[in-house]
Amino acid sequence: MRLRYRLLNVFAREGDPFSGNPLCVFEDAAGLDDSQMQGLARQFNLSETTFIVRLAGRSTTPGEGTAADADVRIFTPSYEMAFAGHPTLGTAQVLRDLLGQGGAVRLSMPAGVVTVEAEGSTWTLTAHRGVIERELDPDEIAGTVGLAAGDLVGPVQQVSTGSGQIIAQAASPEAVRRATGDAALMRRYAGMGTRGGETLVYLWAPTGPGTVVARALFTQGAAAIEDPATGSACSNLGAWLVAQGRTGIAWEVSQGEQAGRPSTLRLSVADDGVVRVGGLVREMGSGEVEL
Repeated sequence: MRLRYRLLNVFAREGDPFSGNPLCVFEDAAGLDDSQMQGLARQFNLSETTFIVRLAGRSTTPGEGTAADADVRIFTPSYEMAFAGHPTLGTAQVLRDLLGQGGAVRLSMPAGVVTVEAEGSTWTLTAHRGVIERELDPDEIAGTVGLAAGDLVGPVQQVSTGSGQIIAQAASPEAVRRATGDAALMRRYAGMGTRGGETLVYLWAPTGPGTVVARALFTQGAAAIEDPATGSACSNLGAWLVAQGRTGIAWEVSQGEQAGRPSTLRLSVADDGVVRVGGLVREMGSGEVEL
């Protein structure tokens, strides 16, 4: 079986070919079973690999009533995800090419159908309504990421728009930058959300009018590592803002500097609470594998 894939960088920055979060997208994975998809994700060893398993409106998520343009599955090297942001945007760009259609596509995934719209190579997803899954103690969460009591200002909450993560506002950008994940402490919170039993803490702080710095520290097995650009967590930040009654927001979120992959995410929270997250998608190359 010969399978074609594409490599993309999502939430990239203009003029920097190595910015953004890398993604692999398999164009036609209809013949693959779960173990083969998991094996390919482990082979590429990126934060996520996506698989287009059905094209052209032949699936409908229960309750949606509107057919999606494709069914998509998302795998990390270790487990499947119900939703993830940068895979959604990157897969949307590949799908546009495959279908030869315009600036909007709908992707069906385990978390539901997500609408993604484009202006050129900049893609924006509309997130599902967020759910506050759990309240957490700010000082306890600070300790899991190497920060001191008082470095997080709260409320600290686990939030999900399809993938549950801990959203924590830091008292300063400097606190965001000096955080270091402690896998053993972070794993105390494993299994609380919908991220394959792993724990992700999304730290953020304002840096100026309309600008934010953020970092996503998460466990992967016995290690604590950092994600360069996390669209699902940015969506969850938007849902966190809605829960605080903060709407009418348009922010530029900088992430990935300390991971060596500088990235830019665009977060907007409309007056009616609709959350959108977008960024630049850059295709890097393509190839084939033989199974």
